[in-house]
Amino acid sequence: MQGPGHGQRRNPPAGGLNHPLSPRASMSPPMEPGSVAPTFNLPNANAGVGQDSVSLADAMGKNGLIVAFTCNHCPYVVGSEPRIEGIAEKARGNGMGFVGINSNDPVMYEADSWDNMVKRAAKGMTYPYLHDDSQEVATSFGAERTPEFYLIGPDSKIEYRGRLDDSPRDPSHARTSELSDAIDDLVSGSNVRTPRTESIGCSVKWKN
Repeated sequence: MQGPGHGQRRNPPAGGLNHPLSPRASMSPPMEPGSVAPTFNLPNANAGVGQDSVSLADAMGKNGLIVAFTCNHCPYVVGSEPRIEGIAEKARGNGMGFVGINSNDPVMYEADSWDNMVKRAAKGMTYPYLHDDSQEVATSFGAERTPEFYLIGPDSKIEYRGRLDDSPRDPSHARTSELSDAIDDLVSGSNVRTPRTESIGCSVKWKN
């Protein structure tokens, strides 16, 4: 098999948090702005960007990191894809990392399986696409929906949690830009003007 960044990804290695956690047996309190972001180390389905597995430390840029809980099947994600790529580009241009994390149960939605993640990433995705098969990372963050975004500062504290904007399925109806605004605030050294919004999207598909 070819090395990281080339060819196709092999089946994902085990990955997750740095400590055992059962997502369904013990739900963690959600991470809110001001909390220190949980660490992770997850297999990467995007052969074109990043290594075979990516940790929070690997993904962190000098000015921070955006973690996007996402998937393949959700129409709110599909409707947002060009804007998600745009915000990833903006993040990189401002010295921030960007990763997508898929935590959905592929038994419920086969479109969200590892193999389909690999296929989706091969269609030009510009950021690591990480597989949270155990759902431990979604649990540790308290993620509820796809898409849902966490802007993390270089000190690993969460500066923003919530939506990209107010119309994920239809960009023509978007009237807000909270995540983009939060990036601007963080980079300028200002307090994030709106650190918390409610995400709009599909629920995370938890395993039984």
